[in-house]
Amino acid sequence: AAEMGEMATFGIALGAGLAIGLAALGGGIGQGIAMSGALEGIARNPNAYDKIFTPMIIGLALIESLVIYALVIAFMLQGRI
Repeated sequence: AAEMGEMATFGIALGAGLAIGLAALGGGIGQGIAMSGALEGIARNPNAYDKIFTPMIIGLALIESLVIYALVIAFMLQGRI
């Protein structure tokens, strides 16, 4: 990697930035939609809180794990520069 060209370095840096940026954007939108649906369901039927809350938290954790994977990939790409 010592003789990597400027364009390759630029591409890796751009790829790392886009990876975390797009993952955060997608994760944020997905979490917003999930929260909206869960809160709407709880508002319609408050007795369903226990049946909605736990799966919602698990779903949010799974969405967030994808963003964390993108962060790891971005760090791996930055390590190549």
